[in-house]
This record gives sequence, structure tokens and C-alpha cells, in this order.
Amino acid sequence: MSDDSSANDALGALRAAIKQAVTDVREQTPLAQSFTNFATINLVANAQLAAGGTAAMSYLPDDVIATAEITGSNYINVGTLLPFFKDALPEIARKLHENGKTWVLDPVAAGIGETRTAILESFRDVPPTIVRGNASEIIALDAMWGLADADSTEPATRPAGVEAVDEVDAAVDAAKRLARHLAKRSPVGAGAVAVSGAVDLVTDGDRTFRLPGGSAMMTKITGAGCSLGGVTATYLAVAEPLVAAIAASLLYNRASEIAESTSQGPGSFQVALLDALWNITADQVASSEIMETA
Repeated sequence: MSDDSSANDALGALRAAIKQAVTDVREQTPLAQSFTNFATINLVANAQLAAGGTAAMSYLPDDVIATAEITGSNYINVGTLLPFFKDALPEIARKLHENGKTWVLDPVAAGIGETRTAILESFRDVPPTIVRGNASEIIALDAMWGLADADSTEPATRPAGVEAVDEVDAAVDAAKRLARHLAKRSPVGAGAVAVSGAVDLVTDGDRTFRLPGGSAMMTKITGAGCSLGGVTATYLAVAEPLVAAIAASLLYNRASEIAESTSQGPGSFQVALLDALWNITADQVASSEIMETA
């Protein structure tokens, strides 16, 4: 069998798995619990529902840990922090790890502030199953966890609030290292990292994919990335990490394109995005352009 034939077969299998994930979410309505930032609670919950899942929002450690026993997966977003989170989030991550529960991390504004840094550093040895963030956040988290080789010549990144100051290409190596680190400690034996940008990148540390498309209007509403993190957790409830991360990213790319074509501005775009998440088909998601790269 030729290399091209093998690659086509592998891509075909991936598309089939993506289609199955979208279908399973719609049919099973899995519960994915979220510990998300206060600016985006409503959109995260509504996006999970629109994608076909079920939402639960919790902040007390005992609530989160108890609820995790009945969820398909979980989501933690560090975008807006309160003082007690410095103790609560490490405790939650440790318990999720001990109990073999999968979860998605959005390391919003990684690199800013001592409290946020302490929280993110605490996740190193009890890490999530999937990390989803922009390029700057992925590079910063890789550095915090000390995953780069000692002789790495990669330039350091600098945080800029919640916005990326690095291009996706700059985060490729960091994303692969993070994904391999997650896989070593994963309750399902695999992990994935999704990097959002003009062309999204998703990797499990071995295979790496670029996902073109999406709408620039996603940058004009609060919570587009956060809600994508929540929907990624919804997909993680029914699919292995790489498939879940790719399926969620493709879902958002296609839905945002549809929403842009029918909206007049940020307000109507957000409404149209939820409608598109609800109406898009599994075939539309699975047939999206996917480019596997070295």
C-alpha cells in the first residue's frame, strides 16, 4: 500500500470518528461540567446545549468533585479568578486525577499574575486530558511546566491579557510537548492540545492537524474561545481526546462561518452562532478541510 493510500485511509478513519462524535453528542446529550470564568458562563452553557450536550456550572470543590462522578467530562477555565481559587483549583485537579476523570483546561492569560501562575503550575503533575488555548497561552504553559529541552532556542513569549501575541506556528513544538505530557498521565492513555488562531492546530504529540476556516467575528464577542473549551469537554465525554479536540474546533469553524453570513454585527452573530451550533450536521463537520502536517 502506498504512503498516499495509507494517509487517505487514516484521514478517512478520522473523518468517520469525527462524524460519530458529533452524532453521539446529539444522541447521548452528555453532561460536561464547567468551572468557567464569570464573563462567559452563559455562553459556555448555551453553547454546550446548542451542540447537543448538557451543562452544569460549579465552583465549590466538593460540588465539582461530587458532580464529576456523574459527568462525561469536565472543563476548567482560569480566566477570572477569586482568591479562594488558588486552593480550590489545585484540589479539584488532584481529585479529578485520582478519580480517573477527564477534563479540559483553558489556560486563559497564562503568564499573568502570581495566583494564576501558581494555579497553572499546580496542574503539571495532575494535568488535564486536553488543553485548549491561543498560541501565547500554550507557549507560556509549556514554559511553566518546564517541558522544553534545556537547550531549547525557542524565543520566550509575553502575555497580552487574553489575546495571543504569537502566531500558531510559534506554538507547534510547545503544543506537541504538552500533548505528550498529558498522554503520559491521562486516564484514557491519550491527550491533545488545540491551538486557536487564523488556522487552528490540534495535536496529540504524534499526529498534528491544521484546520482552516472560521470567522473573524469570533474575536468580536466575549467567550468564543471559552465556549469552545466547554464544547470540547462535551465532545471529550464521547470521544478520545484527539477526535474530541478536532471535532469541536471544526464544529466552531463551520458554525461561525454560517453565523457570519447571516448576522449584522456582534450581537446578532452570537445568537446566530448558537443557532448554527444547533443546526449544523455531522456530515458538514466531518467533511471540513483537515490538513495533517509533520
